[in-house]
Amino acid sequence: MKIAVTGASGQLGRLVIEDLKEKTSVENIVALVRDPQKIADLEVEARKFDYDNPRLLSEALIGIDKLLLISGSEIGKRLSQHTNVIEAAKNAGVKIIAYTSLLKADTSTLGLAGEHVGTEDVLKKSGVPYVILRNGWYTENYTGSLHQVIGLGTLYGSSGEGKISSATREDYAAAAATVLTSEGQEGKVYELAGDEAFTMKDYATEISRQTGKDIPYVNLPENDYAQALVKGGLPEGFAKFLASSHVSTEKGDLFDDGHQLSKLIGRPTTPLSKAISAALA
Repeated sequence: MKIAVTGASGQLGRLVIEDLKEKTSVENIVALVRDPQKIADLEVEARKFDYDNPRLLSEALIGIDKLLLISGSEIGKRLSQHTNVIEAAKNAGVKIIAYTSLLKADTSTLGLAGEHVGTEDVLKKSGVPYVILRNGWYTENYTGSLHQVIGLGTLYGSSGEGKISSATREDYAAAAATVLTSEGQEGKVYELAGDEAFTMKDYATEISRQTGKDIPYVNLPENDYAQALVKGGLPEGFAKFLASSHVSTEKGDLFDDGHQLSKLIGRPTTPLSKAISAALA
């Protein structure tokens, strides 16, 4: 049973492969990546894989039984790239595709939702059995800039009192590995989110507790927050995207209390406090 993972050199892809190595033989694992040299340390079979090269995709998927399609990073190009992969998988006879989508993709107001919904539609119409992993926000989306927040002395945003049910990449990777090594997954749609929900104010409070510094949360209008991000050095387009994501947070798009993720991985998801502690280490 050959299991392949796209985007294997990425942060999530690497974690999925490490989890798979604990659940199945390394001979069953195939890493799909643009540059196989980047993942030599993973010590699994690596195949060259480029979302924009349909011929190469079909060749790389020969003999693959299960495929994890990790959504691409090129916003605006992802639907066409994902379609290329799905068509190649169908032609290669892949038996099931697992796709990393977005939490509540069909109702979300996040700017990312459209390409995910489009990919889900292509997948459902492809005729290839599928399972959809609707991942919520990564906790690392916040802790990745933790030291900058501490240096600034203030946490800014536009999320209001919106609740965030985030989980770590390790949590989502464990879910993907579980699905890929389990039977009876065809047609399932998982809404995956952390057990613990927090607001940006809660996040600031926890940072303050762990650092011993007073880090307040200041809520800004969307445009003001975007302008502040631009002044901080972010490209205008990305700044507007982040500000818009904060507004979607206030609308509840990043909150879910179904606990499907912890049920799937058989353990509680990583608490915010632990994620902050790890980022500070």
